[in-house]
Amino acid sequence: MTLIFTLDPEPTPGLRADIVTLWTEVSNAGGAVGFVPPVTEDEVEVTADKQFKGIGPGRPDRLLVAHEAESGMLVGVLFFEDMRFGLMDHWRLLKRVMVHPKFQGRGYGVELLAEAERIARGWGLDALRLTLRGGLGLEKFYGRCGYVEVGRVPAAIRVAPGDDRDDVTMWLDLR
Repeated sequence: MTLIFTLDPEPTPGLRADIVTLWTEVSNAGGAVGFVPPVTEDEVEVTADKQFKGIGPGRPDRLLVAHEAESGMLVGVLFFEDMRFGLMDHWRLLKRVMVHPKFQGRGYGVELLAEAERIARGWGLDALRLTLRGGLGLEKFYGRCGYVEVGRVPAAIRVAPGDDRDDVTMWLDLR
Protein backbone atom coordinates (compact mmCIF):
# COMPACT_ATOMS: atom_id res chain seq x y z
CA MET A 1 0.00 0.00 0.00
CA THR A 2 1.14 3.50 -0.78
CA LEU A 3 0.78 6.59 1.38
CA ILE A 4 0.08 10.07 0.08
CA PHE A 5 1.41 12.82 2.36
CA THR A 6 -0.03 16.31 2.47
CA LEU A 7 1.61 19.13 4.37
CA ASP A 8 -0.69 21.93 5.48
CA PRO A 9 -3.94 20.66 3.99
CA GLU A 10 -6.85 23.03 4.31
CA PRO A 11 -8.36 22.22 7.73
CA THR A 12 -11.87 21.75 6.37
CA PRO A 13 -14.64 20.61 8.70
CA GLY A 14 -14.42 17.17 7.05
CA LEU A 15 -10.69 16.81 7.63
CA ARG A 16 -11.01 18.07 11.19
CA ALA A 17 -13.77 15.50 11.83
CA ASP A 18 -11.62 12.74 10.28
CA ILE A 19 -8.69 13.72 12.53
CA VAL A 20 -10.91 13.73 15.63
CA THR A 21 -12.23 10.28 14.68
CA LEU A 22 -8.69 8.99 14.10
CA TRP A 23 -7.51 10.51 17.38
CA THR A 24 -10.43 8.91 19.24
CA GLU A 25 -9.82 5.49 17.69
CA VAL A 26 -6.08 5.66 18.41
CA SER A 27 -6.81 6.67 22.01
CA ASN A 28 -9.37 3.91 22.52
CA ALA A 29 -6.91 1.36 21.12
CA GLY A 30 -4.45 2.37 23.87
CA GLY A 31 -2.45 4.96 21.93
CA ALA A 32 -0.73 7.53 24.11
CA VAL A 33 -1.97 10.72 22.44
CA GLY A 34 -3.33 12.66 25.39
CA PHE A 35 -6.16 10.45 26.60
CA VAL A 36 -6.87 7.22 28.45
CA PRO A 37 -9.60 4.96 27.07
CA PRO A 38 -12.49 5.06 26.91
CA VAL A 39 -12.79 8.49 25.33
CA THR A 40 -15.47 9.99 23.10
CA GLU A 41 -15.10 12.17 20.02
CA ASP A 42 -16.68 15.03 21.96
CA GLU A 43 -13.92 14.79 24.58
CA VAL A 44 -11.19 14.61 21.95
CA GLU A 45 -12.68 17.51 20.02
CA VAL A 46 -12.04 19.91 22.93
CA THR A 47 -8.30 19.17 22.81
CA ALA A 48 -8.25 18.96 19.01
CA ASP A 49 -9.75 22.45 18.74
CA LYS A 50 -6.81 23.80 20.76
CA GLN A 51 -4.35 21.96 18.49
CA PHE A 52 -6.11 23.17 15.32
CA LYS A 53 -5.88 26.82 16.47
CA GLY A 54 -2.14 26.77 15.79
CA ILE A 55 -2.43 25.69 12.15
CA GLY A 56 -3.45 27.56 9.03
CA PRO A 57 -2.19 30.49 6.99
CA GLY A 58 -0.10 32.85 9.08
CA ARG A 59 -0.14 30.55 12.13
CA PRO A 60 2.99 28.99 13.62
CA ASP A 61 2.17 25.26 13.58
CA ARG A 62 1.97 22.86 10.65
CA LEU A 63 -0.07 19.73 9.98
CA LEU A 64 1.09 16.62 8.12
CA VAL A 65 -1.49 14.03 7.12
CA ALA A 66 -1.12 10.64 5.46
CA HIS A 67 -3.84 9.05 3.35
CA GLU A 68 -3.76 5.57 1.93
CA ALA A 69 -3.55 5.95 -1.85
CA GLU A 70 -5.86 3.05 -2.66
CA SER A 71 -8.71 3.81 -0.26
CA GLY A 72 -8.17 7.52 0.34
CA MET A 73 -8.60 6.85 4.05
CA LEU A 74 -6.82 9.07 6.58
CA VAL A 75 -4.29 6.75 8.22
CA GLY A 76 -1.83 9.05 9.97
CA VAL A 77 -1.35 12.54 11.36
CA LEU A 78 1.22 14.62 13.16
CA PHE A 79 1.61 18.27 14.04
CA PHE A 80 4.82 20.29 13.86
CA GLU A 81 4.54 22.65 16.80
CA ASP A 82 6.55 25.87 16.89
CA MET A 83 7.82 26.72 20.36
CA ARG A 84 6.91 30.41 19.80
CA PHE A 85 10.28 31.43 21.24
CA GLY A 86 13.03 32.76 18.99
CA LEU A 87 15.84 30.97 20.78
CA MET A 88 14.15 27.64 19.92
CA ASP A 89 13.26 28.45 16.34
CA HIS A 90 15.82 26.00 14.94
CA TRP A 91 13.78 22.91 15.87
CA ARG A 92 10.15 21.78 16.11
CA LEU A 93 8.15 19.62 18.48
CA LEU A 94 6.19 16.77 16.92
CA LYS A 95 2.79 16.39 18.56
CA ARG A 96 0.00 13.84 18.24
CA VAL A 97 1.95 11.34 16.13
CA MET A 98 -0.84 8.90 15.22
CA VAL A 99 -1.48 5.99 12.88
CA HIS A 100 -4.94 4.44 12.68
CA PRO A 101 -5.02 1.19 14.71
CA LYS A 102 -6.15 -0.94 11.77
CA PHE A 103 -3.12 0.23 9.77
CA GLN A 104 -0.51 -0.24 12.50
CA GLY A 105 2.21 -2.80 11.91
CA ARG A 106 2.52 -1.93 8.21
CA GLY A 107 5.37 0.54 8.59
CA TYR A 108 3.14 3.59 8.20
CA GLY A 109 4.41 5.15 11.43
CA VAL A 110 7.99 4.84 10.20
CA GLU A 111 6.98 6.40 6.86
CA LEU A 112 5.14 9.25 8.61
CA LEU A 113 8.19 10.06 10.73
CA ALA A 114 10.52 9.79 7.72
CA GLU A 115 8.34 12.29 5.84
CA ALA A 116 8.39 14.63 8.86
CA GLU A 117 12.18 14.37 8.91
CA ARG A 118 12.40 15.06 5.16
CA ILE A 119 10.20 18.15 5.57
CA ALA A 120 12.14 19.41 8.59
CA ARG A 121 15.42 19.06 6.72
CA GLY A 122 13.88 20.98 3.82
CA TRP A 123 13.02 23.79 6.21
CA GLY A 124 16.63 23.82 7.41
CA LEU A 125 15.77 22.75 10.95
CA ASP A 126 18.49 21.37 13.21
CA ALA A 127 16.30 18.90 15.12
CA LEU A 128 12.92 17.40 15.90
CA ARG A 129 11.71 16.70 19.42
CA LEU A 130 8.82 14.65 20.71
CA THR A 131 7.55 13.45 24.04
CA LEU A 132 5.95 10.15 24.88
CA ARG A 133 4.27 8.28 27.69
CA GLY A 134 6.63 5.74 29.23
CA GLY A 135 5.70 2.13 29.87
CA LEU A 136 4.44 1.35 26.37
CA GLY A 137 7.70 0.52 24.58
CA LEU A 138 7.48 3.63 22.41
CA GLU A 139 11.12 4.48 23.13
CA LYS A 140 12.16 1.45 21.07
CA PHE A 141 9.95 2.43 18.12
CA TYR A 142 11.21 6.01 18.04
CA GLY A 143 14.77 4.78 18.60
CA ARG A 144 14.50 2.69 15.43
CA CYS A 145 13.50 5.90 13.65
CA GLY A 146 16.68 7.64 14.81
CA TYR A 147 15.40 9.43 17.91
CA VAL A 148 17.47 9.39 21.09
CA GLU A 149 16.11 9.71 24.61
CA VAL A 150 17.38 12.98 26.08
CA GLY A 151 15.17 13.36 29.14
CA ARG A 152 12.74 11.61 31.45
CA VAL A 153 10.50 12.99 34.18
CA PRO A 154 9.54 10.10 36.46
CA ALA A 155 5.84 9.55 37.20
CA ALA A 156 4.82 12.81 35.48
CA ILE A 157 1.80 11.32 33.68
CA ARG A 158 -0.99 9.91 35.83
CA VAL A 159 -3.10 7.62 33.65
CA ALA A 160 -5.02 6.22 36.64
CA PRO A 161 -4.73 6.24 40.43
CA GLY A 162 -1.59 4.26 41.23
CA ASP A 163 -0.50 4.19 37.56
CA ASP A 164 1.98 6.97 36.95
CA ARG A 165 4.13 6.95 33.80
CA ASP A 166 7.31 8.73 32.89
CA ASP A 167 7.22 11.68 30.49
CA VAL A 168 10.03 10.86 28.05
CA THR A 169 11.66 13.37 25.68
CA MET A 170 13.17 12.07 22.42
CA TRP A 171 15.38 14.08 20.03
CA LEU A 172 16.32 13.63 16.38
CA ASP A 173 19.43 15.61 15.47
CA LEU A 174 19.21 16.69 11.83
CA ARG A 175 22.63 18.40 11.61
